[in-house]
Amino acid sequence: MNPYLMQEPMTRAELLADDPWWLILIKAVVILLIGPIMTIFLIVWERKAVGRMQNRPGPNRVGPGGYLQSLADALKLPFKEQVIPDTADRKVYFLAPVIAVVPSLIALSAVPFGPQVSIFGEQTVLQLVDLPVGVLVILACSSVGVYGIVLAGWSSGSPYPLLGGLRSAAQVISYEIAMGLSIVAVVLYAQSMSTGDIVHAQAGGWYFYLLLPSFVIYLISMVGETNRAPFDLPEAESELVGGFHTEYSSMKFAMFFLAEYVNMVIVSAFATTLFLGGWMFPFVGLDSPLNRGWLPLIWFGIKLFALLFGFIWLRGTLPRFRYDQFMKLGWKVLVPANLLWIVVVTAIRAIRNNGGLTTSQIVIGVVVVAVVAIAIAFLMPDRRPPADDDRVPITGGGYPLPPLDLKVPQVPDRSKTRRRPAVEAGEPAQVGSSDGTV
Repeated sequence: MNPYLMQEPMTRAELLADDPWWLILIKAVVILLIGPIMTIFLIVWERKAVGRMQNRPGPNRVGPGGYLQSLADALKLPFKEQVIPDTADRKVYFLAPVIAVVPSLIALSAVPFGPQVSIFGEQTVLQLVDLPVGVLVILACSSVGVYGIVLAGWSSGSPYPLLGGLRSAAQVISYEIAMGLSIVAVVLYAQSMSTGDIVHAQAGGWYFYLLLPSFVIYLISMVGETNRAPFDLPEAESELVGGFHTEYSSMKFAMFFLAEYVNMVIVSAFATTLFLGGWMFPFVGLDSPLNRGWLPLIWFGIKLFALLFGFIWLRGTLPRFRYDQFMKLGWKVLVPANLLWIVVVTAIRAIRNNGGLTTSQIVIGVVVVAVVAIAIAFLMPDRRPPADDDRVPITGGGYPLPPLDLKVPQVPDRSKTRRRPAVEAGEPAQVGSSDGTV
């Protein structure tokens, strides 16, 4: 018997390590092109979808069906004049957009887009690298870009960009913690931080319903992580003009625009990998023909575009949060709930490893605990400070308000009140005046 026929199939890491240099180059170029191409597509899609939601016909007027609007913007931005403030730190000012874009383009290299395929006769995997800590690499790349935003706000030498940069730093720190904690439960279930292993671990069930709290928290955190509406506080037009990119124009502004949409693609692809089974078709095994060849790339794309449409839907429906509400949601709701959920998942894993409970019993127990926790949260009395009439009423943001019963006094007629004090003091009134005034 031929000894080569008795060899075990190669793992994902071995297949990737065996890729020739030209195949690695092709994969790298394709991954770098995904960001700009998806950005152009998402801009057209967002304009047309939000225009449809809000009954605005504008996005359908430029070119056939409105599809040339993004192309016109892409051609216009490089030729616009670059206006640089005199007070700007030029080196950091030029470096900030690069720091915002480059990590976004790198993060997609660790995402598995499909199973083993053949490209020009070479057996490989639709992934550039499969690292043992691929989850941490994607998480780090998606969060490093905030340094570009912070440096852009500081280097502009203007107060509004500085406030936008500080907001973005606080926002990313808050929601990066919640996002990282939501991934802990996935790692505990998959027993690996490799993105390829996490996809294979979901062959028996996707994590979006097995780890539903983690999935919901991740969805909220990824919107806050990308500074998208209703969490677009670092660039709130009504408060900060344009936020961190107020002083940017031409290609530098386009790079920030590119970084935002590429980050949307990254967090959506990451959510697909962690919770939606990656490239797998639902309710079939890995041996199914639907999970072989190039077909899984289509399933991955469908899941990715469904999550990207969620960004567009939120922008077209929800108003912007107030800043204190936004930070309260991150620190007082998402982080404590995530910590409690990790404790529950750890206990479930320990019980299952000891053969204590079945999966159905665990699911019922988790649902009961969640219902009881929600009921307790709603039934608890709202603790408010005692009423004090001398205390100045304030709003939720801490801004003082005038008394609600304040009345504006009427301005008296000066011609009739000029001599009234003299009359009241006993002085004689002038002749010719019936009421004692001049």
